[in-house]
Amino acid sequence: MRMSRCLVLALLVAGCAPHRTQTAEPAVVQPAVVAESLLEDVRILSADDMEGRLIGSAGGAKARAYLLGRLQEIGVAPALGGGFEHPFETKRDGKPVPGVNLIGVVSGTGGSDRALVVMAHYDHVGVRNGQTYNGADDNASGVAALLAIAESLKRRAPLHDVILALVDGEESGLSGARAMIADPVFRPALDRTVLALNFDMLSRSDKNELYASGAFHFPWLRPQLEAIVGSAPVNLKPGHDDPALGKDDWTGQSDHMAFHVAKKPWVYFGVEDHPDYHKPTDDFAAIPQDFFVRSALTVEMAVRAFDRDLETIEGESANAAN
Repeated sequence: MRMSRCLVLALLVAGCAPHRTQTAEPAVVQPAVVAESLLEDVRILSADDMEGRLIGSAGGAKARAYLLGRLQEIGVAPALGGGFEHPFETKRDGKPVPGVNLIGVVSGTGGSDRALVVMAHYDHVGVRNGQTYNGADDNASGVAALLAIAESLKRRAPLHDVILALVDGEESGLSGARAMIADPVFRPALDRTVLALNFDMLSRSDKNELYASGAFHFPWLRPQLEAIVGSAPVNLKPGHDDPALGKDDWTGQSDHMAFHVAKKPWVYFGVEDHPDYHKPTDDFAAIPQDFFVRSALTVEMAVRAFDRDLETIEGESANAAN
């Protein structure tokens, strides 16, 4: 049963956005994530019948079928010609395991050939010793936020193409993201990608904190991040991207690492580990819904802000490389 309509939030963050004119843009475009569909997508993806969404499993295939239906329902188009599905192969215990990435696009209206990638992994770790690891936060939450943002982008189109990547195999050595980057079919999209945003664990923080990693490696992103920090409905904190932090450096700990290796700038949004991380208790019922909705609004703010400034970011990135 779908959530009550009272959960459809207008949450446009404290204060109204200034009136848009041809000569001035607001510092941060106000978001419009709809809480009802956001929460319903998490609930469905983290239900027991998805069997923990392990790559190559029946549960993973069921989750993928649901996501294909949602992309089509929203009106997202396939990004690379053909269909949404892009198969690849990895290994588990020395045996081949099939995976499938889903890649779509919402076209921009600004006349640029530059693109922004928004990604989230839909797999989790499956069933272990008879217990289902539902992965509500990790990473049904990131997938649900991506879908909610896709809906928002279809209501109000971006300036640049936004490539939406629902990636398989993150829990298996980032295999889906690595396969996507290595796929010759994806190469033209990669060449025009200015920035990749990765959502991985967005829904749980007792401290009301969401982290944005990446500015240590790409300092020219700091002005955009600082603008978002100032307006975000959660406590958005830069960090977890300095190699000196050791295991607390998240640079190589999720799918954005594939873009890092490809020398493409990225920003990773996620919460710190919580007591249910990679445990059977990472369930929908454990998600604090108010925080999650505000977290999703925050990452939509980021998508809108980076979309607006993408040409500036590309120029600063090129200057830094010279």
